[in-house]
Amino acid sequence: MNGELAASGGDARGAPDVSRFALPESPVLRRMGVTEYAAAYDAMRAFTARRTADTPDELWLLEHPPVYTLGQAGKPEHVLRDNGIPVVRADRGGQVTYHGPGQAVVYVLLDLRRRGLTVKRLVWLLEQAVIDLLAGHGVAGARRAGAPGVYVEGAKVAALGLRVRGGCTYHGLALNVNMDLAPFRDINPCGYQGLSVTQLVELGVALAPDAAAAAFAERLLARLEG
Repeated sequence: MNGELAASGGDARGAPDVSRFALPESPVLRRMGVTEYAAAYDAMRAFTARRTADTPDELWLLEHPPVYTLGQAGKPEHVLRDNGIPVVRADRGGQVTYHGPGQAVVYVLLDLRRRGLTVKRLVWLLEQAVIDLLAGHGVAGARRAGAPGVYVEGAKVAALGLRVRGGCTYHGLALNVNMDLAPFRDINPCGYQGLSVTQLVELGVALAPDAAAAAFAERLLARLEG
């Protein structure tokens, strides 16, 4: 999850679907707790492969045990040393990032066309939901040109990466809440040498990861439906 996009495939679902002109339902929220990355990854791909024009969108709220994920075109040299944390190749765009306990992960399983969204607009909405969450706690979050995600005084607090298949997204956003940041030192986060990372607890925001994920989801839904 480093703010880059991978896309594949066109719409292989046949005839035009008039249901796409109806207002979409609010996404289903699924709180999945601590879930192995491989299990969540397989589930996202399976969900996206089997969904139809009528499948409700979903947001998955979870945490992962320690894992590095390397994007589809990611360069292995951005993993600087072997510290025993597994490295998993994923089909999102971009380079390497770290997931671990104390990080709120939200996977965004949306039908872009049904919602009338472009990928660029969805990335903006994801970033803005984090910025809104931070603002509610008196913290100023910001974007950085050419490096999607959310930053506070130059340090990255949230990373994002998406995959689009058949007009539908999966993967999503990772928000650092209260975690061990040391594993970030063994990579070039998101492919950027020396990139600083931060987390909510260091910014004075006292939320548990599940509460932070729910707060982010609430703000994202408000933006999607606003």
